[in-house]
Amino acid sequence: MTRSWDWATGEGLLGLDNPEEWDAAFERGERCLGTAAIGLAFNCPLEDASPRLVRATQLPDTAQRGFAFTAVGTAARLNGALTPELYEALRTAGPGRRSIAVNAVDDTLTFVPFRDLPPWLKRWTVYVTVRDKLEAWWLRSEGAVGDVWRALRGR
Repeated sequence: MTRSWDWATGEGLLGLDNPEEWDAAFERGERCLGTAAIGLAFNCPLEDASPRLVRATQLPDTAQRGFAFTAVGTAARLNGALTPELYEALRTAGPGRRSIAVNAVDDTLTFVPFRDLPPWLKRWTVYVTVRDKLEAWWLRSEGAVGDVWRALRGR
């Protein structure tokens, strides 16, 4: 059964299960390739979807590129692993808070075992853990200082 996908609106593309159809749409320059990449992540083996997800992370349209990184995070959730090419796409986008890939990196850190992560992502995990702990301590100390200040002013 051949399906007709609405590439203009993205309707039904989350059900895309044929990597060759994604390739043909990429060659035609269709609009909703990032949306379709999510469909590939849901419906295809990681090895088949991976090259398309990598290409989708390089799309010129920011919104579609964001959907492509959502697809990478979805692949990490569903497979508990990523391909070396997908790890490289995450590294290239950057793992920081302002990165378009921040949620995909978070999903990867959550669903891929630490022992299976590439070295750069293991280092990032340690950095984020230490940073978050220091921020928590800082906020707690600010609260304590504020409480002391209010108590002294109240006298």
